[in-house]
Amino acid sequence: MVWREGRLYVANHNGVVSWPFQPGQTTLPGKPEKLMDLPPSGMHWARNLALSPDGQRLYISVGSGTNIADNGLEAEADRAAIFEYDFTKHRVRQFAGGMRNPNGMDFNPYTGELWAVVNERDMLGPDLVPDYLTNVPLGAQYGWPWAYWKKYIDWRVNLPMPEYMMEYVRKPEYGLGAHVAPLGLAFARGGNTMGDRFAGGAFIARHGSWNRRPLAGYDVVFVRFDSHGNVLPAPPAPVLTGFLNKDGKAHGRPTWVAFAKDGALLVSDDVGGVIWRVTAPGAKPAPAIAQIADTPLPPKPPMGKIRIQENPDSVLNKPQQ
Repeated sequence: MVWREGRLYVANHNGVVSWPFQPGQTTLPGKPEKLMDLPPSGMHWARNLALSPDGQRLYISVGSGTNIADNGLEAEADRAAIFEYDFTKHRVRQFAGGMRNPNGMDFNPYTGELWAVVNERDMLGPDLVPDYLTNVPLGAQYGWPWAYWKKYIDWRVNLPMPEYMMEYVRKPEYGLGAHVAPLGLAFARGGNTMGDRFAGGAFIARHGSWNRRPLAGYDVVFVRFDSHGNVLPAPPAPVLTGFLNKDGKAHGRPTWVAFAKDGALLVSDDVGGVIWRVTAPGAKPAPAIAQIADTPLPPKPPMGKIRIQENPDSVLNKPQQ
């Protein structure tokens, strides 16, 4: 869900709809207005939304219908991708593709760029393929279903690969572990009350997966970034754990993360059926993070006049024998 200019936008599995809404309402009266259609159902039916910082563009994540396009490419049309809706131009386009199941999205407060967490493919064993956190530039391609982690071919896929695709497939920025099922993503921002340990970086809800033994995920972790907005090459730090009992049974599975207006981290748990509120005792609200200013490109140099002159000595100007 996102709120924009008096309307609440909700991502159903088959479309994005909205209602008139003001903070404080407890009901949604009337019929929803449809903004756009989405490919329905599938193995990954959840659709998630993120609003650009300027409020002019909406980003919609759509997961694949199968594990590795098992039912052919036609069945995967407009899937395994992130879409962008422009409110000014009333236009939608695919923003990035080749992402088996993108979920949580947020904007890096240092750079303003879109980042996302992605669930990778199954059935290659307990240690493949790592789920990941990555930036998402316009036009990015991450390889699904043909490849993963930029250079590894999934030889199970018997579908024609786009020509030259391996030359432009991107490598994800950060591996989160195989089959940890990351869902929620929220960058730390000014005003949060999580303390100095979690000042710069991203909180990620790892839901855990059936497809791994021993189990992994079932927690909330923090991935650190430097002051330039780059992810640091360090293991994720645990934030919220204890969702597995000693017998490996889950009595909670973190699903989504977001910040309350008082700075607390909110974590939804779809097994416990609760929302957890997390703060660091005694922590003061974090200072605001200033976005790094863009460096404009230098102006184009003035073009000199081009004079085309015939070369009388050229063999092309000599009469043919």
